[in-house]
Amino acid sequence: MQHAWEKSYTSGISWNFPLPAAKPVPSILEEAARQWPDKVGLDFYDRTFTYAELLQSAARVAKGLQAIGVGPGVHVGLHLINSPHYLLCFFGILMAGGRVVNFSPLAAKRELEYQLVDSKTQVMITLGTKTLYGQVAPLKGKGELKNIIVCNLTDFVSADAAATLLGPLAASPETNVGDIDFAQLIDNDGKFQRHPVGKLEDEVAVLQYTGGTTGEPKGAMLTHANFCAVLNIYDHWRGGEVIEEDARVLLVLPLFHIFGLTSAMLGNLFFGIRIVLHVRFDTDRALADITRKKITRFGGVPTMFAALVNHPRLKEFDISSLKRCGSGGAPLPADVLQRFKALTGVTPKEGYGLTETAPLATLQLVAGEPRAGSVGLPAPHTLIEVVDIEDGETVLPLGSRGEICITGPQVMKGYWNKADATELALRKGRFHTGDIGYMDEDGYVTLVDRKKDMILSGGYNVFPRNIEEAIYEHPSVAECTVIGVPDAHRGQSAKAFIALKSGSASFTYEELIAFLRDRLAKYEMPTEIEIRDSLPKTAVGKLTKKELVAEEVAKRAAR
Repeated sequence: MQHAWEKSYTSGISWNFPLPAAKPVPSILEEAARQWPDKVGLDFYDRTFTYAELLQSAARVAKGLQAIGVGPGVHVGLHLINSPHYLLCFFGILMAGGRVVNFSPLAAKRELEYQLVDSKTQVMITLGTKTLYGQVAPLKGKGELKNIIVCNLTDFVSADAAATLLGPLAASPETNVGDIDFAQLIDNDGKFQRHPVGKLEDEVAVLQYTGGTTGEPKGAMLTHANFCAVLNIYDHWRGGEVIEEDARVLLVLPLFHIFGLTSAMLGNLFFGIRIVLHVRFDTDRALADITRKKITRFGGVPTMFAALVNHPRLKEFDISSLKRCGSGGAPLPADVLQRFKALTGVTPKEGYGLTETAPLATLQLVAGEPRAGSVGLPAPHTLIEVVDIEDGETVLPLGSRGEICITGPQVMKGYWNKADATELALRKGRFHTGDIGYMDEDGYVTLVDRKKDMILSGGYNVFPRNIEEAIYEHPSVAECTVIGVPDAHRGQSAKAFIALKSGSASFTYEELIAFLRDRLAKYEMPTEIEIRDSLPKTAVGKLTKKELVAEEVAKRAAR
């Protein structure tokens, strides 16, 4: 099938290249260890591991898991912050024949229990702190949970370093009898039993929970073939680009999130790039390591880029080693992008994807500047269609705004144990994203907003992102989130929540409206603003609206 936008692909990049045969996900680490056995693959606060050491340790995890019954069809939960444990256990679970279930260490107890029971998780791997272990321990015996494996940062760094990195999390609880210490788990020779893997397009590797487009959390079933397709597309897309010998990526994205898992962890292992892993994003620590370790690559979400450009002591750090940066998870405000480029000479390239697409949908061309405001072109082997918001079926012409739908080898198998939700999300053979956007005549995709976030104000469709972009242009604004609130006259109107840059002067509602007068239509103007010290964020660091919406609902109900 010929696509009108293929003419915009350059440097010999083809849309429909022959996709290599899928391989089991553990082959990523196995192949890396074969190609670069003595090369450092992971650097965790100066504790380094070669690729050969990573594979050997993952094999010991696999054998230890098999000794407690992990094999084909067994679900093993990862309830971890960023640490070597995550990488080793991720591959160890799959090598043992099990499936990975990712849990957010920031999840509330109720959400954690729901996901554990829904996923039929039998083994949980968690961190030995009061906060994390304390959440998991009471769940033993709930659902199918039989075993808890307890990890500690002191497995890899000193007690003092662990205390510094964890802060208030550092206190260790008394573990229960029967729990398994990570050191005990890996005390073996690594000679695990290999299990044959079925058809890779059907064989689930990871259950990745997401709110999806609507409703309660759902486990996206991501197959071995999904992950392999994404990595092979990345490989093809770079068009023969030579990766520098000293390539080093600063990985601060949470590994339990699909962006951190696929694009950051698996992607960099696949290409043999040294991963400098941090437990979380900390602006000072990130800038210090970019300077000291000569980081060449950085990937993050928009709030991370905003934190970097707004850092009051940014000029004290040398970040000139950066060569490539990528942003995802949410649209990067134009003002933040331009300021980062001015400071570093590097333009962060935006891509687009979702949990259900592992998380690939669009890519920017490797060579040249990205198209302003766009998240790039459809990835190879990926068909993106824009359909009518109302009927969900009619494919709209180029330039028209509608719901973005995706078809391709990276699209999930479906939602775990939720046939109705799967049928709704994958109707007509397309994955319906719930995102609103459009495609121009060259094939570039621009996101407008989430379908569920669109504000219906006085008969107009108002997109919060348009308002947020305009507010970000104000020199005092560091972060901004816009939601719809009830309005007796218009039905809904926009309310803006704003966090200011450090040391910046505040402003009144009237002053903001005067600033926005030439930037927004009258029907887009926010009717309320609220200035806060900080705004709520998801585990990956994206600004989130649901907490603010819940606050507004409760506030109005109390009136």
